[in-house]
Amino acid sequence: MEKMMSLSTPRTIACDSEHKQRANITAPKAARAARPGASISARSSVFNARHAKLSGAVRAKDHVATRQQRGQAFVVRAEQDYYEILGVSRSADSKELKRAYRQLARKFHPDVNKDPGAEEKFKTISGAYEVLSDEQKRGIYDRYGEAGLKGGMGGAGGPGMEYTNPFDLFETFFSGGMGGGGMGGGQRARNRPQQGDDERYDLSLSFKEAVFGCEQELESVRLEGCNTCTGSGVKSGTQPRECPSCGGAGQVITMARTPLGSFQQVVTCSTCNGTGQISTPCSACGGDGRVRRSKRISLRVPPGVDTGSRLRVRGEGNAGKRGGNPGDLYVFISVRADPELRRDGITINSSVTIPYTEAILGTTVKVNTVDGPVDLKIPAGVQPGTSLLMAKRGVPRLGNPSMRGDQTVSVTVSIPQQLSKEERKLIEELASLNKAKPAGQRGWGRS
Repeated sequence: MEKMMSLSTPRTIACDSEHKQRANITAPKAARAARPGASISARSSVFNARHAKLSGAVRAKDHVATRQQRGQAFVVRAEQDYYEILGVSRSADSKELKRAYRQLARKFHPDVNKDPGAEEKFKTISGAYEVLSDEQKRGIYDRYGEAGLKGGMGGAGGPGMEYTNPFDLFETFFSGGMGGGGMGGGQRARNRPQQGDDERYDLSLSFKEAVFGCEQELESVRLEGCNTCTGSGVKSGTQPRECPSCGGAGQVITMARTPLGSFQQVVTCSTCNGTGQISTPCSACGGDGRVRRSKRISLRVPPGVDTGSRLRVRGEGNAGKRGGNPGDLYVFISVRADPELRRDGITINSSVTIPYTEAILGTTVKVNTVDGPVDLKIPAGVQPGTSLLMAKRGVPRLGNPSMRGDQTVSVTVSIPQQLSKEERKLIEELASLNKAKPAGQRGWGRS
């Protein structure tokens, strides 16, 4: 975190030969330990505290020479005082630190404070709190200042630091608080109510049920709130307590050492599984707050569904955790085949077989439809493979049942392979009559 407080602006100071000679003198260890927030870092050496008077503004007229004229230039920057940033004393305990961080983080969170500098201030506050709330980091800081953190531990001050995202720190601290959503990372808090998972149910329908819709009774097995613990997951008569491993945050910071250096990583606390609390689990639900039960659900299947259709029943999935909303029930439809009818979208296809004599003379036949048997008139001279249309005998359009498709009937003509003598004689006579016609008028037999 490279941002400085307003009184700690980096200054470039050109030093004459006398200053350059004094720059090789290292400040006494006691002076560095006494005021880590006011220690001075330089590129090539550290000024003796008695000679580097940075408490006030540096007079430009005393340092106007260029590097070529009077010696090497040094970049001098006063370090941040983390205690001052949080407004606490150096003897502040963890409760005081938490209270100070809570107040300042709420005040300067960029989702609440729209001032241009609020986000940087928020990051500075988060960095100071992370260091001071960690006993190991605080000890290093108290002894060596910010430079000590940079040298080995990593922290909020500069290049090479592996530092916790300030919004993740805010999330784990407030656990989804701040009075609602919209607070950046706070919505991802581990112990907030969690919505239940969705549940799936596979439903098989007959061809006719899918066309016209139907009422179905489903036997759904899903997770419901535990009656013994009223969904809390905690044994009756006991109270949850703060997790000792993560301090109630639900997450812990681990240090990973690699050949490239040390890196910090925020991981879910394995002791409390991210809840931030330890409790005696309910014996009925094993601490989950939910148990699996069976429930009968009435479902209205709309007209026009088909294999692959999916129906959503809101709120009939698995119960949520810690008061979260239940998931939904998704019903996946499969339609059993019909022995005579086939479906193509909202069109129903079927076929009918008639003898060759009826194909010549025409006829009326009974055709099976989803509405029952219906008379179909077949015109004389119909050719094999002809498709006849039966309007409005198809499938209602899903979502708009007033629009209904048609049914097409493909005509198959049956020609006998064997004829009786009498049949053959009659057909031969018919063939003779057909040959006597002009070529353009022959409607049966070979020309």
